[in-house]
Amino acid sequence: MKRREFITLLGGAAVAWPLVARAQQGERTRRIGVLVAPLESDREAQRWISALREGLEKLGRNDGRNVRIDVRWGAGDAQRLRASAVELVGSKPDVIVAGGGSAVERLKQATQTISVVFAAVSDPVGGGFVASVARPGGNITGFALYEYSIVAKWLELLKQLAPSIDRVAVLYDPNDPTNRGQLPEIASRAPAFAVQSSTFSVRNAAEITDTIDAFANKPNGGLVVLPNPVAVVHRELIAALATKHRLPAVYPYRFHVASGGLASYGVDFAALYRGAASYVDRILKGEKPAELPVQFATKFELVINLKAAAALGLDIPVSLLARADEVIE
Repeated sequence: MKRREFITLLGGAAVAWPLVARAQQGERTRRIGVLVAPLESDREAQRWISALREGLEKLGRNDGRNVRIDVRWGAGDAQRLRASAVELVGSKPDVIVAGGGSAVERLKQATQTISVVFAAVSDPVGGGFVASVARPGGNITGFALYEYSIVAKWLELLKQLAPSIDRVAVLYDPNDPTNRGQLPEIASRAPAFAVQSSTFSVRNAAEITDTIDAFANKPNGGLVVLPNPVAVVHRELIAALATKHRLPAVYPYRFHVASGGLASYGVDFAALYRGAASYVDRILKGEKPAELPVQFATKFELVINLKAAAALGLDIPVSLLARADEVIE
């Protein structure tokens, strides 16, 4: 390169660099709110938030550099979750990520204008969060778990684990919209599995303990634990009580089984939070949640805890173990 050409090129770069620097300095830091129902100290819930951060970072959005992520927790308490939703909306973020149906319901009540991307919500159409899967139509969209009919899989799994069961206690949170949609499904499908289902509302550790203690007074019982914030926060207690009373129990997610539960059939939350990051990125680039179709999980996992089975005196069928995605020993 000739000296004159080099000087010209250098001069042009000297003009361009300040323009780039000014553009970067002028770029507004985008604000992302996150509302989740469990306790902040919950390691599983922290894994979900880490998955969201990882997904955003892969898209070039780094917390503290070009985005600011503000996480609020519900601690498994409906009143606190509602207050956290109102507070988060009041801070006026550019977009909010909602973990679970309870969080979405509170945010829907708090705002119709701020974009909301949900992760790990059951049947968003049935829950009234979106108009349709293909065209959500409002300020809410995201990544869903499954439809309410998943309850049939949990009943089937319970009977496969313990064929003698003829009574099922269904633990649900009355403040959770997903559970409200799943209860009619349980009632309609239970007869096909030759079980009598009874539903029990639980909102705290004391109600969980009283309910399971009372239900265990009669033989041939089992538990189906519906997905909700109360069950997440108190999952170790539920597993311990089920073992104490020798009640076979089926749960919606792996982390229940890792905490001592017998078996689960469900979806990995972390994958849905990573997916939510992609919609957050698209909304921050100008797309509208009303036009972003809801996406459902495609991978389900069956997890069985052999240690819990042994404590319950159960011999897990070989055919069921062969189908399991993970066996915890």
